[in-house]
Amino acid sequence: MDVLMPHMDGLEATRQIKREFSRTSVLVLTAAQDPIYLSEALKAGAAGYVQKGATTEETIGAVRKVLEGESSLDQELATQLLKRLMEDPQPEPSGRVNKESLTGLLSTRESEVLGLVARGYANQQIARKLLISVSTVKKHVRNVICKLGVSDRTQAAVRAVELGVLDRCKV
Repeated sequence: MDVLMPHMDGLEATRQIKREFSRTSVLVLTAAQDPIYLSEALKAGAAGYVQKGATTEETIGAVRKVLEGESSLDQELATQLLKRLMEDPQPEPSGRVNKESLTGLLSTRESEVLGLVARGYANQQIARKLLISVSTVKKHVRNVICKLGVSDRTQAAVRAVELGVLDRCKV
């Protein structure tokens, strides 16, 4: 999916796809280098965001990661977006979960996993860091996704940032 398309932009197309086929993963492949487009793509339900200038290997890797349930984001744009969100948090969206209810909703381990997902860690990295198995990480990620009412780990990470779950950290 490209962000900038004629007739219907990729953001609206992503929203419609996710509304009708919630389990479908959308990978944005675009020349748009603005972190706001990345933010909007993630809010629309995209599981990944890759620049058109990426190498063939990077693009194929992004497709594979998204198909495996991982997120694949252009790291430079993701870093810019996280910095922007941490410096100027968005007002809490009206939704099922707010910061206060999140504390009682997620277990301590699920919160730890969510924090690492939001920082861009892959399941294997999370497993090594927390000294648990990859399958246990996957179970926690599934639980977090279900409890937050989102469709994938990327959306869970966006929600964590929106709710201010992440400490102000150097990205």
